[in-house]
Amino acid sequence: MTLTTLGVLAVCGWLLAGLGLRRGLAEAARTPALTAHALTPFGALLVSAVLGFGALFTLIAMTAQWWALLLVTLGRPHRLVDPSRPGPLRPVLWLITTGVLAHGLAAAVV
Repeated sequence: MTLTTLGVLAVCGWLLAGLGLRRGLAEAARTPALTAHALTPFGALLVSAVLGFGALFTLIAMTAQWWALLLVTLGRPHRLVDPSRPGPLRPVLWLITTGVLAHGLAAAVV
């Protein structure tokens, strides 16, 4: 897999997660959620730059977590913390899926 492919996967995952947040949240919660979502890539890259890590593994981790979020919540990211379904099942599945996808992406890219 090339870096261009990884970048396209990252952008597509980020856009799909943003669309899911825009579609699924009420107006009062939508603006802060979309603002935080829009700032996430810049914040992650800034932290990795300050700590001295390269952007490759940050990009791999972000791509994995966005696609894992879409897979676990079936395209509706607000379901991850849905108060009508208490319990840690979805967050745990998200964590496991993110780890598996990050491992696979790292093996494919590096």
